[in-house]
Amino acid sequence: MADIKFYDIIQRPVITERSMNIMADKKYTFIVHPSATKGQIKEAVEKMFNDVKVEKVNTMNYDGKTKRRGKTTGKTSKYKKAIVKLTQDSVDIDFFQGM
Repeated sequence: MADIKFYDIIQRPVITERSMNIMADKKYTFIVHPSATKGQIKEAVEKMFNDVKVEKVNTMNYDGKTKRRGKTTGKTSKYKKAIVKLTQDSVDIDFFQGM
């Protein structure tokens, strides 16, 4: 496995209605590197955002969907999604405020 830096682990946040609703429980959703572990994701979130302490990380692997365009078939890329739960005394992530 290649050495993944913490700024390569978190690729983008997930902005959906469900992910916005669970922010009240201090849970934030990110698309992460497919080979990143829960420990690496926890470390990356704590390094990228100041005064943030991660309590728990849940991950889900998604396979690519098969898509057709005429006779040609292909697959979308696979990805990994992580839901990060912060501790109660941790500050909120400012990136998501105002969305």
